[in-house]
Amino acid sequence: MKHSTTSQTRRGHRGGPARRAGRTLALVLPVVLVLSGTLAVTRVNWTGSPASSVLTASDVTAAEISGKAPAARPAAHKAAPEDALRDRLMGELQHKNPGVVLTHLQQAVNGRPGLAAHCSDIARALGKAAVRIYGASRAQSYARPVCDTSFASGVLTARG
Repeated sequence: MKHSTTSQTRRGHRGGPARRAGRTLALVLPVVLVLSGTLAVTRVNWTGSPASSVLTASDVTAAEISGKAPAARPAAHKAAPEDALRDRLMGELQHKNPGVVLTHLQQAVNGRPGLAAHCSDIARALGKAAVRIYGASRAQSYARPVCDTSFASGVLTARG
């Protein structure tokens, strides 16, 4: 007689259809959740204007960025690229909503990766300026994950 703590009614039995369905769900469900979350994030309109479509990485080209270059300065007074970008975007913020300006900041950083080190500082300054122009709640409504959400950080520091 076999003495065992687990009872087996059939030899080699590893579970029925419920166990098989559970294993399948355990493998498939995390994949489905990750994919649906990723797709949901890519479908959100981060530009701030309801008429525009979703901006994808392939929409940004070097030609778009170079077409929006600031006016030429004399060689003796040439500013650093990050200062020129900050000045251009601050001027643009006076005439356009912060969502458009943040898109241009992201395009500039994508076109010139050397600006990535200054992206957070520029986005924070844009957030503070947006609070002065639009007010805190409206400026916060334009916040999106550009440069580690530094725009939202600038809005919060300008609030109080």
